[in-house]
Amino acid sequence: MNPAPPIIVSAHDARRLERLLEEAGREHGAVAEALEAELARAEIRPPAAMPPDTVTMNSQVLCVDETSGAEHLLRLVYPWDADASAGQVSVLAPVGAALLGLSAGQAIDWPLPSGRTTRLRVLRVVDQPEAHGRLD
Repeated sequence: MNPAPPIIVSAHDARRLERLLEEAGREHGAVAEALEAELARAEIRPPAAMPPDTVTMNSQVLCVDETSGAEHLLRLVYPWDADASAGQVSVLAPVGAALLGLSAGQAIDWPLPSGRTTRLRVLRVVDQPEAHGRLD
């Protein structure tokens, strides 16, 4: 496994995610623990200071699974908005927790529930709420 790349999370997202983890952490086990660890190592910035190529909550991102070569257009959402058929992935799903805070060009190794590990690379952030002054 490669070392985890540095990540940036908006203060707005960090507050909401910490509340979410307090409420839902136990039922999401390992993914919640991994998300908590990601938040702990993240550089936290005010929403207005977020680089536009960084994955925030409600961002739409084009990424590639470097293990399989499959490209995915995903929107990182809260669990209640998740809809896999529409490409809306929960931050409490392994791929969602892996994407939070990454910037275009960065990749991260992420364990999957099956026991295997995948490597996700962000190709580009298609839409990011903070870049447009929206805090969804």
